[in-house]
Amino acid sequence: MGNKKKKIVVAITGASGSVYAKVLLDKLQAMKDQIEEVGVVMSDNAREVWKFELGNEDYAKTPFKIFGKNDFFAPFASGSAGYESMIICPCSMGTLGRIAGGMSNDLSSRTADVMLKERRTLILVTRETPLNLIHINNMKTVTEAGGIICPASPSFYSLPKTMEELVATVIDRALTLSGFELKMYRWGEQEKAKS
Repeated sequence: MGNKKKKIVVAITGASGSVYAKVLLDKLQAMKDQIEEVGVVMSDNAREVWKFELGNEDYAKTPFKIFGKNDFFAPFASGSAGYESMIICPCSMGTLGRIAGGMSNDLSSRTADVMLKERRTLILVTRETPLNLIHINNMKTVTEAGGIICPASPSFYSLPKTMEELVATVIDRALTLSGFELKMYRWGEQEKAKS
């Protein structure tokens, strides 16, 4: 990776799984050397789910600017601002459906549309189970348009000891897909270390 720092957008929707968003924001904060700018968008439901699931409002303490859900003057509402990637985490099925349908009716869906039209990185950390055929078809549509569906399905082969370590197995994957360099468990490396 060169010395160029990245600009990234994080959108947090009202899907269950606020701990994924928390770990993502924490990891981005620790990666200052790779980041020029982080913009954050939260839906009203995301704030309520965060408060319910995590028992706090620590999202307000993030050092990154949080933009209103309808703030179309946010820089990343336009491709000219040069944000390279967007991670929607967690991504509700409603948000997925609006993106798949091209409905830019809020800042999250507008920014996702910008990422797709500019051929930049869009990652949806989807959080729903089971999936119905509408969800699956929406995932297919977004994938065909250039987006990446990265389900919030943790891996266990790194033997995580805490919930945050387990969640980090998904977040590390999403950040790697976004072009960031980070130390993470990689399959097969433990065997190389033994030899």
